[in-house]
Amino acid sequence: MKIYIRSTGNISPQNTFEQPSFLQEPIWYDSNRLHAVLPDYKGIIDAKLIRRMSSIIKMGVAAALQCLKAGEIQTPDAIITGTAYGCLEDTENFLKRLIENEEEMLSPTAFIQSTHNTVAAQIALLISCHNYNNTFVSKGFSFENALLDAQMLLLENNVHNILVGGVDELTDTSFKLLSRFGLYKKETINTAHLFTEISRGTVAGEGASFFLLSNQKQDTDRVCLDGFATLYKPVNNEEVEDFISTFLKAHSINISDIDIVITGKNGDTKNNAVYHYLDNTIFSNSQTVNYKHLCGEYPTATSFALWLATNIIKTNSVPSCLSENVVENKQIKTVLMYNNYQNIHHSIYLISAC
Repeated sequence: MKIYIRSTGNISPQNTFEQPSFLQEPIWYDSNRLHAVLPDYKGIIDAKLIRRMSSIIKMGVAAALQCLKAGEIQTPDAIITGTAYGCLEDTENFLKRLIENEEEMLSPTAFIQSTHNTVAAQIALLISCHNYNNTFVSKGFSFENALLDAQMLLLENNVHNILVGGVDELTDTSFKLLSRFGLYKKETINTAHLFTEISRGTVAGEGASFFLLSNQKQDTDRVCLDGFATLYKPVNNEEVEDFISTFLKAHSINISDIDIVITGKNGDTKNNAVYHYLDNTIFSNSQTVNYKHLCGEYPTATSFALWLATNIIKTNSVPSCLSENVVENKQIKTVLMYNNYQNIHHSIYLISAC
């Protein structure tokens, strides 16, 4: 089933919010942590509400409202989000007050806003949407499960416009905790050289990406999500290669028909091993580009990659910041996106021009 991507909204460590140029002036960081470039929320959200919102809620709401505005839809038939970490800032505030006040006289506000479904709920409240509302919390598959839910709803043909998003934030506390597991590089690194200075760990990121999906084509639609699939804990690299081959076969397309392959390389020695294997096998003759040097690594980073693929097809261009090699100038009709998160959650997407 083809799903039409009507519009997108994105907040990331790059200037992606309502920017007319498509990553023409990338931001390079000398850090092991990337912060989202935040818009002026005063022109998007009521000032009285902004004071009560944490960072992730403001990011999610702003990206969602941008997406709905671009899609010229006031009220979607459903709102579905995917997040692995949820509202970390509010969770930390609640736990901190719990300890400081010795479990007495606690304000419920931080607890209420710490739940993972707060972003989707806040979007619904702001636009007075009383339709289907759901949030998926599935670690590295959070965004994929949100997409799967949207796909099933569209297949039922009872709804026609669904707002789907992937959103995660990174706080000082969570960064320190995750760094203990060796997820991030100990030293600072220039993100422009993330793929040439290979070492243990990657750079941390955050962001919010939303998509207005439909099962009904309009004249203004330019991009389709033809399909996606997931693979959990493959035994070896050969299983990943077979997973990709089976996916392509199921969609009656050959790897030679793919114009651009977007991979989720993140500069971590262990994580990149599967990508190097694929570069020498199934992707050996493909034009590949990367994206995590722009947004950093986080569980729902595939939502940024889908935003990227959508805009590559829309603009028929590949920004030079995506690849160290010159990408062949040609018409881009089909994009394949493959990602793995911590070598556990593997996902693949097929996106094409309508």
